[in-house]
Amino acid sequence: MTKRAYNFNAGPAALPLEVLQRAQEQFVDFNGIGMSIMEISHRSKEYEQVNDETQELVKELLGLPEGYKVLFLQGGASTQFTMVPMNLLGEGKTGCYVMTGTWAEKAYKEAKMLGSATIAASSREEGLLNMPSLAGLSLPENAAYLHLTSNETIAGTEFTEFPDTGSVPLIGDMSSDIMSRQFDASRFSLIYAGAQKNLGPSGVTLVIVKEDLLKDAPKTIPTMFRYSTYTENNSLYNTPPVYSVYMMNLVLQWVRDHGGLAEMEKLNRVKTDLIYQTIDTSGGFYQGLAETDSRSRMNITFKLQDEELEKAFIREAEKNGFVGLKGHRSVGHLRASTYNAVPYESCKALAEFMAEFQRTNG
Repeated sequence: MTKRAYNFNAGPAALPLEVLQRAQEQFVDFNGIGMSIMEISHRSKEYEQVNDETQELVKELLGLPEGYKVLFLQGGASTQFTMVPMNLLGEGKTGCYVMTGTWAEKAYKEAKMLGSATIAASSREEGLLNMPSLAGLSLPENAAYLHLTSNETIAGTEFTEFPDTGSVPLIGDMSSDIMSRQFDASRFSLIYAGAQKNLGPSGVTLVIVKEDLLKDAPKTIPTMFRYSTYTENNSLYNTPPVYSVYMMNLVLQWVRDHGGLAEMEKLNRVKTDLIYQTIDTSGGFYQGLAETDSRSRMNITFKLQDEELEKAFIREAEKNGFVGLKGHRSVGHLRASTYNAVPYESCKALAEFMAEFQRTNG
């Protein structure tokens, strides 16, 4: 094998090499059945075993109590921006949103198209470079739910803790930091996450939902946008994204076999500290974009002194095997996405490259 790139893409993102190699071994002949898993029926016992096992892995890793369903849907997190209010925003109710950046904004706009929605907390005044405090948050009496985005990939900000919302259901878009750290999943009534950052390749969206949350869902929701369609059919109502679920299964096995969320969190801190320390000790040559107490462990955003220097940084980085360091097109600058599958060695190499680039260009 040729040397693998230092992959810092924001999504689709790096996958564990062990997972890719195992998938390669099974690609043509899955478990001795003489076919690829992409060729078999989603009604077959072989796929149903993958489907069920993947659900159990999610429950095990997150420590989910009884009463939750694990679903595999399509359409990405963007479809969940619509499905959440469709299913949960009943008549006379208001969806409450925490405004933290691009993805929170998209979710809020979808809810506004379907009913009443309000911003319960926001970091707009601070430039969306931090996460607002949710301590003592006051919600309206008719709150249908509180929706938050746990990690904003574009700004590079992340909630360090989650609120206790009492009887108001807490909804979380965890697309970019799920399985990266320990947290109390039982605080949430619904969690959704596009797979293409920490769970596997694109094509499948993980949804975790408390069963009693759906009891009052309107009966007029189109079939494919109704959560109960998937809870009642074990995510097998229609043809699921078979290969993406299979790959998620392998990734979750990899997480479990490498110590679960406790070890993922520990390693992610070690990895990102290398890069954040390089930024913080550069004397201003590199400048972090997110406020220190809201810094993401998944998406490190930073800038240089001017645009030309940033272009030179990207050119040199690409020559040295680094991929995906351009910031999002909406904000520019630089971003290193350090998801679970990005190895320590890649982060170490980036920190060393940054130090050398400063030495020769500072």
